[in-house]
Amino acid sequence: MAMLPGNARPPGIALFARAPQAGAAKTRLIPALGAAGAARLQRRLTLQALATAQRAELGRITLWATPDTGQRFFRAVQRRCDIDLRSQPAGDLGVRMAAAFAAQAGPLLLIGCDCPVLRAADLVMAAQALRHPGPGGNDAVFIPVDDGGYMLVGLCCPQPRLFEDIDWGSERVMAQTRLRLSALGLRWRELPSLWDLDRPEDLVRLATLPGFAAWQR
Repeated sequence: MAMLPGNARPPGIALFARAPQAGAAKTRLIPALGAAGAARLQRRLTLQALATAQRAELGRITLWATPDTGQRFFRAVQRRCDIDLRSQPAGDLGVRMAAAFAAQAGPLLLIGCDCPVLRAADLVMAAQALRHPGPGGNDAVFIPVDDGGYMLVGLCCPQPRLFEDIDWGSERVMAQTRLRLSALGLRWRELPSLWDLDRPEDLVRLATLPGFAAWQR
């Protein structure tokens, strides 16, 4: 278990993942990798994100699956990794994220599978940022990404209004979220930004990482 200051309760980790189905996974990368190649990359990224979450040794890990938990890949991962498995509800990304936080009894870090440079140490730092909620502490923590969004959000308790009326998928996500945090009177910390894998040009950076050179086209 990761060491946190004082008697802090380690936050759980929620991982959002899409099934690695050809034609439905990493669709923006299909022109560069083909449908099957994009699906294989989705599988690899999901397994790496799970391994990173496990190395952080924080709270219980829940994989929030889409389109549903009946996918064979998700069932196999649940058996092998001893994690909880739930289906993402219907709705936009904000609705689905709010549902994940509402389902957690306590602090939670939520991540996706699109950031291959995320480290277990980053998750531990995010957990430490939630150490002191309330006056003088942080209610939320984020790891922004360089396209204007964020790849990690952590909350001490559910904040459903934080995810309402955000232009998901745009370069305005983090800026709009900062405005919403201020409007809600929440205190937050932003950790150093990372990059996520979203567009074909991102494959050049991916190919520089250990074990990913074969994905370059």
